[in-house]
Amino acid sequence: MQKSSSITRDIVTFVLLVVVVVVPIRLFVAQPFVVDGSSMLPTFQNGNYLIVDELTYDFSKPQRGDVIVFRYPGDPSIFYIKRIIGLPNETITIKNGQVTITEPDGASQTLKEPFISAKDMAYNIKRTLGPTQYFVMGDNRPESSDSRVWGPLPANDIIGRVFLRLFPPSGFGVFPGKYYFAPITATTTP
Repeated sequence: MQKSSSITRDIVTFVLLVVVVVVPIRLFVAQPFVVDGSSMLPTFQNGNYLIVDELTYDFSKPQRGDVIVFRYPGDPSIFYIKRIIGLPNETITIKNGQVTITEPDGASQTLKEPFISAKDMAYNIKRTLGPTQYFVMGDNRPESSDSRVWGPLPANDIIGRVFLRLFPPSGFGVFPGKYYFAPITATTTP
């Protein structure tokens, strides 16, 4: 009799630990995400298992080049993974597949994007972002539904940035896909 009560106590203790420790971490710090689709090729493949950092953006703002997971603005039950290209108050111009960023002071720069698999020549747009909006795009531009299609991403739809790739094991990495763009320092016209 004593052995079964010990087992019951151990199970209850384990469940309580899960509730007290694991659930808050899962809800507020990090959560798993599985890539579904080809919009981020070659950086992420269908089926990659990722851990999303939900805490960092509570203390710092998202940066150009960050790969993020967010709620699709058209249906918050759907999650997307894309790369941040444009920051709040910037103007994004896409012409013949080339992306140019113009800051509010007029400084501009055409982005070098070595991570993209293919340029999409179909989109020629110019869009100025509001103070809480981001412009996001997939790395596989011809296969990506992103800010070119449905508009800017509101900051409050961002879940977090991709922190770890756990699967496949050969692709394990910290901040996989993160790219550091050169700062926009001078006015240059492409």
